[in-house]
Amino acid sequence: MTDIAFIGLGIMGSPMAVHLANAGHRVTGYNRTGSKTAPLVAAGGRAAGSIAEAVGGAEVICVMVPDSPDVEEVLTGAKGVFDSAAPGALVIDFSSIRPDVAVELAKQAADQGFRLLDAPVSGGEAGAVQAALSIMVGGAAADFAAARPILDVVGKTVVHVGPSGSGQTVKAANQLIVAANIQALAEAVVFLEAYGVDTAAALRVLGGGLAGSAVLEQKQDKMVSRAFAPGFRIDLHHKDMGIVTAAAREAGVVVPLGALVAQLMAAAKANGDGGLDHSALLRGVLRLSGRADEED
Repeated sequence: MTDIAFIGLGIMGSPMAVHLANAGHRVTGYNRTGSKTAPLVAAGGRAAGSIAEAVGGAEVICVMVPDSPDVEEVLTGAKGVFDSAAPGALVIDFSSIRPDVAVELAKQAADQGFRLLDAPVSGGEAGAVQAALSIMVGGAAADFAAARPILDVVGKTVVHVGPSGSGQTVKAANQLIVAANIQALAEAVVFLEAYGVDTAAALRVLGGGLAGSAVLEQKQDKMVSRAFAPGFRIDLHHKDMGIVTAAAREAGVVVPLGALVAQLMAAAKANGDGGLDHSALLRGVLRLSGRADEED
Protein backbone atom coordinates (compact mmCIF):
# COMPACT_ATOMS: atom_id res chain seq x y z
CA MET A 1 0.00 0.00 0.00
CA THR A 2 1.49 3.31 -1.13
CA ASP A 3 0.58 6.91 -0.31
CA ILE A 4 -0.18 8.45 -3.70
CA ALA A 5 -1.11 11.99 -4.70
CA PHE A 6 -2.91 12.32 -8.02
CA ILE A 7 -3.03 15.77 -9.61
CA GLY A 8 -5.51 16.16 -12.47
CA LEU A 9 -8.75 14.18 -12.34
CA GLY A 10 -10.20 14.72 -15.79
CA ILE A 11 -11.36 12.22 -18.40
CA MET A 12 -8.14 10.23 -18.07
CA GLY A 13 -6.91 11.00 -14.58
CA SER A 14 -10.12 10.22 -12.72
CA PRO A 15 -10.43 6.54 -13.72
CA MET A 16 -6.67 6.06 -13.27
CA ALA A 17 -6.84 7.41 -9.72
CA VAL A 18 -9.90 5.25 -9.00
CA HIS A 19 -8.03 2.12 -10.15
CA LEU A 20 -5.17 2.95 -7.78
CA ALA A 21 -7.59 3.39 -4.88
CA ASN A 22 -9.36 0.14 -5.75
CA ALA A 23 -5.98 -1.60 -5.77
CA GLY A 24 -5.58 -0.70 -2.10
CA HIS A 25 -3.36 2.37 -2.33
CA ARG A 26 -4.06 5.46 -0.24
CA VAL A 27 -4.85 8.05 -2.92
CA THR A 28 -5.34 11.76 -2.37
CA GLY A 29 -6.56 13.67 -5.42
CA TYR A 30 -6.55 17.30 -6.42
CA ASN A 31 -8.33 18.95 -9.32
CA ARG A 32 -8.97 22.61 -10.01
CA THR A 33 -12.66 21.77 -10.43
CA GLY A 34 -13.26 20.20 -7.03
CA SER A 35 -16.37 18.27 -8.05
CA LYS A 36 -14.22 16.01 -10.23
CA THR A 37 -12.76 14.40 -7.11
CA ALA A 38 -16.11 12.70 -6.43
CA PRO A 39 -15.39 9.36 -8.20
CA LEU A 40 -12.09 9.01 -6.32
CA VAL A 41 -13.74 9.77 -2.99
CA ALA A 42 -16.45 7.21 -3.78
CA ALA A 43 -13.68 4.64 -4.37
CA GLY A 44 -12.20 5.33 -0.94
CA GLY A 45 -9.74 8.06 -1.86
CA ARG A 46 -9.49 11.52 -0.38
CA ALA A 47 -9.97 14.96 -1.91
CA ALA A 48 -7.45 17.73 -1.27
CA GLY A 49 -8.04 21.45 -1.55
CA SER A 50 -4.61 22.25 -2.98
CA ILE A 51 -1.58 20.65 -4.59
CA ALA A 52 0.39 21.25 -1.41
CA GLU A 53 -2.20 19.38 0.65
CA ALA A 54 -2.38 16.52 -1.85
CA VAL A 55 1.37 15.87 -2.00
CA GLY A 56 2.12 16.23 1.70
CA GLY A 57 3.48 12.87 2.81
CA ALA A 58 3.02 11.25 -0.61
CA GLU A 59 5.57 8.65 -1.68
CA VAL A 60 4.40 8.78 -5.30
CA ILE A 61 2.94 11.81 -7.08
CA CYS A 62 1.01 11.28 -10.32
CA VAL A 63 0.26 14.14 -12.68
CA MET A 64 -2.24 14.12 -15.56
CA VAL A 65 -2.86 17.61 -16.93
CA PRO A 66 -3.32 18.93 -20.48
CA ASP A 67 -0.13 20.65 -21.65
CA SER A 68 3.49 21.62 -20.97
CA PRO A 69 2.68 24.90 -19.16
CA ASP A 70 0.22 23.05 -16.92
CA VAL A 71 2.85 20.49 -15.91
CA GLU A 72 5.39 23.24 -15.29
CA GLU A 73 2.92 25.10 -13.07
CA VAL A 74 1.99 21.95 -11.11
CA LEU A 75 5.62 20.98 -10.52
CA THR A 76 7.51 24.27 -10.27
CA GLY A 77 4.83 26.82 -9.34
CA ALA A 78 4.50 28.39 -5.92
CA LYS A 79 3.22 25.76 -3.46
CA GLY A 80 3.49 23.20 -6.24
CA VAL A 81 5.00 19.75 -6.10
CA PHE A 82 8.65 20.77 -5.83
CA ASP A 83 7.81 23.29 -3.10
CA SER A 84 5.60 20.98 -1.09
CA ALA A 85 6.51 17.31 -1.53
CA ALA A 86 8.99 15.40 0.58
CA PRO A 87 12.45 15.02 -1.03
CA GLY A 88 12.88 11.60 -2.58
CA ALA A 89 9.29 11.41 -3.77
CA LEU A 90 8.75 9.66 -7.10
CA VAL A 91 6.87 11.85 -9.60
CA ILE A 92 5.14 10.16 -12.54
CA ASP A 93 3.97 12.60 -15.18
CA PHE A 94 1.29 10.91 -17.30
CA SER A 95 0.66 14.11 -19.28
CA SER A 96 1.59 14.50 -22.96
CA ILE A 97 4.04 17.39 -23.24
CA ARG A 98 7.05 18.55 -25.23
CA PRO A 99 10.07 16.23 -24.92
CA ASP A 100 12.43 19.14 -24.23
CA VAL A 101 10.23 20.33 -21.38
CA ALA A 102 10.22 16.82 -19.91
CA VAL A 103 14.03 16.75 -20.00
CA GLU A 104 14.33 20.13 -18.32
CA LEU A 105 11.81 19.24 -15.62
CA ALA A 106 13.67 16.00 -14.90
CA LYS A 107 16.85 18.02 -14.35
CA GLN A 108 15.07 20.41 -12.01
CA ALA A 109 13.53 17.48 -10.14
CA ALA A 110 16.91 15.82 -9.64
CA ASP A 111 18.45 19.09 -8.43
CA GLN A 112 15.75 19.28 -5.75
CA GLY A 113 15.95 15.67 -4.67
CA PHE A 114 13.00 14.24 -6.60
CA ARG A 115 12.77 11.42 -9.13
CA LEU A 116 10.74 12.24 -12.24
CA LEU A 117 9.46 9.92 -14.95
CA ASP A 118 7.73 11.08 -18.11
CA ALA A 119 5.08 8.43 -18.68
CA PRO A 120 2.52 9.56 -21.27
CA VAL A 121 -0.26 7.15 -22.08
CA SER A 122 -2.21 5.97 -25.11
CA GLY A 123 -5.60 4.35 -25.20
CA GLY A 124 -7.96 7.23 -24.56
CA GLU A 125 -10.82 7.25 -22.10
CA ALA A 126 -11.67 3.61 -22.82
CA GLY A 127 -8.12 2.53 -22.00
CA ALA A 128 -8.15 4.53 -18.78
CA VAL A 129 -11.51 3.09 -17.69
CA GLN A 130 -10.45 -0.46 -18.53
CA ALA A 131 -6.94 -0.08 -17.03
CA ALA A 132 -5.59 -1.09 -20.43
CA LEU A 133 -3.43 1.90 -21.31
CA SER A 134 -0.15 1.73 -23.17
CA ILE A 135 2.42 3.62 -21.13
CA MET A 136 5.73 4.75 -22.62
CA VAL A 137 8.16 5.70 -19.88
CA GLY A 138 11.26 7.88 -19.98
CA GLY A 139 13.67 8.24 -17.08
CA ALA A 140 16.16 6.27 -15.01
CA ALA A 141 15.79 2.48 -15.08
CA ALA A 142 15.80 2.30 -11.27
CA ASP A 143 12.98 4.83 -11.05
CA PHE A 144 11.01 2.90 -13.65
CA ALA A 145 11.42 -0.26 -11.58
CA ALA A 146 10.17 1.58 -8.50
CA ALA A 147 7.15 2.91 -10.40
CA ARG A 148 6.28 -0.38 -12.11
CA PRO A 149 3.79 -1.60 -9.46
CA ILE A 150 1.86 1.67 -9.86
CA LEU A 151 2.04 1.67 -13.64
CA ASP A 152 0.84 -1.92 -13.87
CA VAL A 153 -2.39 -0.99 -12.06
CA VAL A 154 -3.45 1.49 -14.76
CA GLY A 155 -1.71 0.10 -17.85
CA LYS A 156 -1.64 -3.08 -19.90
CA THR A 157 1.45 -2.38 -22.02
CA VAL A 158 4.12 -0.68 -19.90
CA VAL A 159 7.53 -0.13 -21.51
CA HIS A 160 10.65 1.76 -20.45
CA VAL A 161 11.75 3.46 -23.68
CA GLY A 162 14.86 5.35 -22.58
CA PRO A 163 16.12 8.35 -20.58
CA SER A 164 14.09 11.41 -19.63
CA GLY A 165 12.11 12.81 -22.55
CA SER A 166 11.98 9.49 -24.38
CA GLY A 167 8.46 8.74 -23.24
CA GLN A 168 7.26 12.04 -24.67
CA THR A 169 9.09 11.41 -27.95
CA VAL A 170 7.40 8.02 -28.32
CA LYS A 171 4.04 9.58 -27.44
CA ALA A 172 4.53 12.17 -30.19
CA ALA A 173 5.11 9.32 -32.67
CA ASN A 174 1.98 7.62 -31.32
CA GLN A 175 -0.09 10.74 -31.90
CA LEU A 176 1.20 11.05 -35.45
CA ILE A 177 0.16 7.46 -36.23
CA VAL A 178 -3.23 7.81 -34.54
CA ALA A 179 -4.06 11.10 -36.27
CA ALA A 180 -3.17 9.70 -39.70
CA ASN A 181 -5.29 6.61 -39.05
CA ILE A 182 -8.29 8.61 -37.88
CA GLN A 183 -8.10 10.87 -40.92
CA ALA A 184 -7.87 7.86 -43.26
CA LEU A 185 -10.84 6.20 -41.53
CA ALA A 186 -12.86 9.41 -41.76
CA GLU A 187 -12.18 9.65 -45.49
CA ALA A 188 -13.11 5.99 -45.96
CA VAL A 189 -16.41 6.46 -44.12
CA VAL A 190 -17.39 9.47 -46.23
CA PHE A 191 -16.35 7.59 -49.38
CA LEU A 192 -18.46 4.55 -48.44
CA GLU A 193 -21.47 6.66 -47.54
CA ALA A 194 -21.28 8.54 -50.83
CA TYR A 195 -21.80 5.23 -52.66
CA GLY A 196 -24.69 4.12 -50.45
CA VAL A 197 -22.81 1.10 -49.15
CA ASP A 198 -23.89 -0.55 -45.88
CA THR A 199 -21.18 1.31 -44.00
CA ALA A 200 -21.33 -0.76 -40.82
CA ALA A 201 -21.00 -3.99 -42.82
CA ALA A 202 -18.17 -2.54 -44.90
CA LEU A 203 -16.23 -1.48 -41.83
CA ARG A 204 -16.76 -4.90 -40.25
CA VAL A 205 -15.11 -6.68 -43.18
CA LEU A 206 -12.38 -4.03 -43.46
CA GLY A 207 -11.60 -4.56 -39.79
CA GLY A 208 -10.89 -8.23 -40.44
CA GLY A 209 -8.22 -7.52 -43.03
CA LEU A 210 -5.02 -5.52 -43.30
CA ALA A 211 -7.01 -2.29 -42.92
CA GLY A 212 -8.01 -3.36 -39.43
CA SER A 213 -6.67 -1.29 -36.55
CA ALA A 214 -7.42 -0.20 -33.02
CA VAL A 215 -8.51 3.14 -34.49
CA LEU A 216 -11.03 1.43 -36.79
CA GLU A 217 -12.31 -0.73 -33.96
CA GLN A 218 -12.70 2.12 -31.45
CA LYS A 219 -13.75 5.02 -33.68
CA GLN A 220 -16.00 3.55 -36.39
CA ASP A 221 -19.19 3.71 -34.31
CA LYS A 222 -18.59 7.33 -33.39
CA MET A 223 -18.18 8.25 -37.04
CA VAL A 224 -21.14 6.26 -38.36
CA SER A 225 -23.49 7.53 -35.65
CA ARG A 226 -21.95 11.05 -35.56
CA ALA A 227 -21.62 10.67 -31.77
CA PHE A 228 -18.51 12.66 -30.91
CA ALA A 229 -18.60 12.83 -27.11
CA PRO A 230 -14.93 13.25 -26.23
CA GLY A 231 -12.73 10.35 -25.31
CA PHE A 232 -9.77 12.41 -26.52
CA ARG A 233 -10.50 15.97 -27.60
CA ILE A 234 -9.42 17.52 -30.88
CA ASP A 235 -8.02 20.42 -28.82
CA LEU A 236 -5.53 18.03 -27.21
CA HIS A 237 -4.64 16.22 -30.43
CA HIS A 238 -4.10 19.60 -32.07
CA LYS A 239 -1.63 20.40 -29.28
CA ASP A 240 0.09 17.04 -29.77
CA MET A 241 0.45 17.53 -33.52
CA GLY A 242 2.16 20.82 -32.77
CA ILE A 243 4.61 18.87 -30.62
CA VAL A 244 5.17 16.37 -33.46
CA THR A 245 5.87 18.97 -36.12
CA ALA A 246 8.11 21.09 -33.87
CA ALA A 247 10.10 18.07 -32.66
CA ALA A 248 10.47 16.80 -36.23
CA ARG A 249 11.90 20.16 -37.29
CA GLU A 250 14.32 20.08 -34.35
CA ALA A 251 15.50 16.62 -35.42
CA GLY A 252 15.79 17.60 -39.07
CA VAL A 253 13.34 14.97 -40.26
CA VAL A 254 10.44 15.37 -42.66
CA VAL A 255 6.89 14.36 -41.73
CA PRO A 256 4.79 15.41 -44.74
CA LEU A 257 1.74 13.38 -43.77
CA GLY A 258 2.07 14.57 -40.20
CA ALA A 259 2.18 18.18 -41.35
CA LEU A 260 -0.97 17.69 -43.42
CA VAL A 261 -2.88 16.02 -40.61
CA ALA A 262 -1.73 18.76 -38.23
CA GLN A 263 -3.34 21.31 -40.57
CA LEU A 264 -6.56 19.28 -40.77
CA MET A 265 -6.61 19.08 -36.98
CA ALA A 266 -6.11 22.85 -36.81
CA ALA A 267 -8.97 23.34 -39.28
CA ALA A 268 -11.25 21.21 -37.10
CA LYS A 269 -10.38 23.33 -34.09
CA ALA A 270 -10.91 26.56 -36.06
CA ASN A 271 -14.34 25.31 -37.12
CA GLY A 272 -15.43 24.88 -33.51
CA ASP A 273 -14.82 21.14 -33.15
CA GLY A 274 -12.05 21.39 -30.55
CA GLY A 275 -14.18 20.03 -27.72
CA LEU A 276 -15.25 16.96 -29.70
CA ASP A 277 -13.57 13.57 -29.89
CA HIS A 278 -10.78 13.40 -32.44
CA SER A 279 -12.95 11.07 -34.52
CA ALA A 280 -14.79 14.30 -35.41
CA LEU A 281 -12.13 14.80 -38.07
CA LEU A 282 -14.93 13.18 -40.08
CA ARG A 283 -16.74 16.52 -39.96
CA GLY A 284 -13.83 18.17 -41.76
CA VAL A 285 -13.95 15.59 -44.54
CA LEU A 286 -17.69 16.20 -44.91
CA ARG A 287 -17.15 19.96 -45.10
CA LEU A 288 -14.42 19.59 -47.73
CA SER A 289 -16.71 17.24 -49.68
CA GLY A 290 -19.60 19.72 -49.70
CA ARG A 291 -21.59 17.48 -47.37
CA ALA A 292 -21.71 19.71 -44.31
CA ASP A 293 -25.41 18.90 -43.92
CA GLU A 294 -24.35 15.34 -42.99
CA GLU A 295 -22.15 16.38 -40.06
CA ASP A 296 -24.82 15.62 -37.43
